Amino acid sequence: MKRVVVTGVGAVTPIGNDVKTFWQNIKAGVNGIDLVGAFDVTDFKTKIAGEIKDLEITDHIDKKDVRKMDRFTQLALIAATEAVENSGLDMEKEDPWRVGVITGSGIGGILTFEEQHKNYLEKGPGRVSPFFIPMMIGNMAPCQIAMKYNARGVNENVVTACASSTNALGTAFRHIQYGDNDVIIAGGCEATVAPTAFAGFCNMKAMSTRNDDPKHASRPFDLNRDGFVLSEGAAFLVLEELEHAKARGAHIICEMTGYGATDDAYHITSPMPGGEGGAKAMELAIKDSGVTPEDITYINAHGTSTKLNDMFETQAIKAVFGDAAYKVAVSSTKSMTGHMLGAAGAVEAIVCAYAIEDGYIPATINYETPDPDCDLDIVPNEGREQEVEYAMSNSLGFGGHNASVVFKKYRD
Repeated sequence: MKRVVVTGVGAVTPIGNDVKTFWQNIKAGVNGIDLVGAFDVTDFKTKIAGEIKDLEITDHIDKKDVRKMDRFTQLALIAATEAVENSGLDMEKEDPWRVGVITGSGIGGILTFEEQHKNYLEKGPGRVSPFFIPMMIGNMAPCQIAMKYNARGVNENVVTACASSTNALGTAFRHIQYGDNDVIIAGGCEATVAPTAFAGFCNMKAMSTRNDDPKHASRPFDLNRDGFVLSEGAAFLVLEELEHAKARGAHIICEMTGYGATDDAYHITSPMPGGEGGAKAMELAIKDSGVTPEDITYINAHGTSTKLNDMFETQAIKAVFGDAAYKVAVSSTKSMTGHMLGAAGAVEAIVCAYAIEDGYIPATINYETPDPDCDLDIVPNEGREQEVEYAMSNSLGFGGHNASVVFKKYRD
């Protein structure tokens, strides 16, 4: 099996429109949650979200092309472009059939769906855009990235709810391990801060209603957590076969060593009590890496700030790590970014990659009241300068989807 390394990263998030700003704000404990500005939330129970700020799309994508893309694709193209530039990849020197694109988006173009459905109801079928379908469908994000870079290798979009981009990274990892591709631009994108999606989550009673205090609404593992905060964003990693990366003199951020995926087969939205499915995904990813739980320095938890997720994920970590569960650092950066659904896993994979390269473990901010059911070392409120040898990222999605990936410090 071939070794896989990370040579480039890019991100557009509620706490930074490029990866450098994003990481600086993660280290600083900056919170990106505020009152929703995209639409009128007067009649909604939840009125807060993690929206991207001060991003002029046409500074990155030609105006005529912007009109043919849903926002989730626009964000994907911006983040993927940064990742490719960050990697130093020169497509003129690459075999295009050996370069792929794999994205994860759980929902896709819901903004387009809402806009065009409104056109249909108010103006009739003749006013529905001819671009409606190719703007809405989830595979348009990898399509647009591939067209920009003439990347003709594997090209697909993974749909596993909030585990989508972690599964996308895992799928890309396998394609490179097996020798099918040399390079894959892999990550996730989501733009669901939209009225219908927002209403659906509100009526599930899944989101925080701490509307009077947005900055403290996302509080993973805290006793007084009351739901997740919906966010938008995109993140991409350039995954590359080790010898290919070395041959072109690429800077290697870290190595990807393991991937595990399971399903609870239990409930459409609730995790399995005890976190058995998530535990198995972690176990598989650690085994795939050829290490033991004691070797993992840091876990970026799914940590959504919902009652059930945080408790069951804690139980899952204990089941896998045993006594070592109290020694591994565990934090949820969703306390800063909110929950980007299908994009979350890729964003948090970048956190793991930089935690390794920078020797820094980010905090779980907004932690005020300990929950006895979540009694791990969650790195409360202040991050730590600490050497990180192995870092793991967990993602758990509606439908019982569980995915874990492991990264390590690169050594030749």
